[in-house]
Amino acid sequence: MNHPSELKYATTHEWVRIEGDLIVTGISDHAQDALGDLVYVEAPEVGRQIVAGEQVGVVESVKTASDIHAPISGEVVEVNELLEEDPDFVNDDPYGKGWIYKIKPTDILDIEELLTSDGYEAGL
Repeated sequence: MNHPSELKYATTHEWVRIEGDLIVTGISDHAQDALGDLVYVEAPEVGRQIVAGEQVGVVESVKTASDIHAPISGEVVEVNELLEEDPDFVNDDPYGKGWIYKIKPTDILDIEELLTSDGYEAGL
């Protein structure tokens, strides 16, 4: 599995990356591999206020569906529109083209509550 060390991870299998004053998030390589070929991604709506830990979306594969949880609190400011037409980006490039949404965090320091790649892998 590929879990880049520059990212932070939630125990619910989401990853986050800081880009300026925003947080980009998606599901981990481990999660997409366990789900199999994705057929649908439901991201939270732009403008939605989210709270860390709450269910904010769904990813569906040919095998099953799984909830997406907010790794950090804040406002959803952008969703990856490419996933509507091609959810395979999550399978092919979960940390690049397969990002799911961007958050303007309530407090950027909340990211410190998330796991390092080593901590995440230790819990798998």
